Amino acid sequence: MIHNPTILDIARELGISKSTVSRALAGSPSVKQDTRDSVLAMAERMHYRPNYMARNLTKHRTRIIGVVVPEFINSFFSRIIIRIQNVFEREGYRVLITQCNESWETERRNLQLLEENMVEGILISVTEKGKNTDYYNKLINSGIPLVFFNRADKTVDVSSVTIDDYKWAFFATEHLIDVRHRLGNPAPRIMHFRGPEGIALSNRRYSAYADALAKHHLPFDESLVILTSEITKEESFRLMSELIEQGEVPDGIFCFNDHLAIGAMRALHHYHIEIPERVSVMGFSESQSALITTPSLSSVAQPLEQMGETAAEMLLEKIDNPDAKSRNVVLNAVLNIRGSSDPEKVE
Repeated sequence: MIHNPTILDIARELGISKSTVSRALAGSPSVKQDTRDSVLAMAERMHYRPNYMARNLTKHRTRIIGVVVPEFINSFFSRIIIRIQNVFEREGYRVLITQCNESWETERRNLQLLEENMVEGILISVTEKGKNTDYYNKLINSGIPLVFFNRADKTVDVSSVTIDDYKWAFFATEHLIDVRHRLGNPAPRIMHFRGPEGIALSNRRYSAYADALAKHHLPFDESLVILTSEITKEESFRLMSELIEQGEVPDGIFCFNDHLAIGAMRALHHYHIEIPERVSVMGFSESQSALITTPSLSSVAQPLEQMGETAAEMLLEKIDNPDAKSRNVVLNAVLNIRGSSDPEKVE
């Protein structure tokens, strides 16, 4: 049995030239119909599959796109990737997807892997700010275009697709303040579960949280800022449980992402602290899990499908026109208020 048969294998079996087989498979009118039928039948019998890599390399093309994401813990990045794949597959590209588990070292290795596989472009949502800036620039200088999505390195001159994280984190924090005012807390204590400092989005959301407190003349209390080392449910459950056991129960909690919010809610439930009557909770990024918590989680919903499609189209533009100027697209988001933050929304 022949494994990974080639055009040469088909030619040998039929006793014809390699070029005739190649033209027959390509549908060339210069090949007689009976010869073409014989070639196609033999190709089917031998389970022949075209070697697209070899074909494209002769044209100095691989038609492979690389994607690098920080994690696959939830549906956030998978929803973006689905739309990215749809766009590129429609244009005849294949997509090579990697994830780096929030490690800049793994991100660099993934970028090296994509470079070695001769990708024609890379879409990336970065991990720690500044850690791989030099490598991004190296790739660009070698002729591999990049587009950032969701998380961007602003020091690198490439196109990006993001939302205004500061604005929506500000709105999220302000919502918690407004709800607690309505519930009779003139000076609500709003806690913030902050993402790792190396993630640029974490710093912007933290700044927005602090500025929202200042706007409403609430004192900033550093003890209410809980720095997380991992942005997981397990991490926030552990931290929230420790805080509760120490007697620290705030009026509201704004979390860097939905995972942290859900973990905090689990701890509050475990200690029989009512949500949202006693504590209002707000997440960010609108994971699918937000809709199955009890009560449903309030969160900032990002246009994930639009983000994936826009990023893919921008990379295609750069591949087709390497001299095209970089542009930064800022998409809108939605503040979805549910029962975790507002008693009036509890179903």
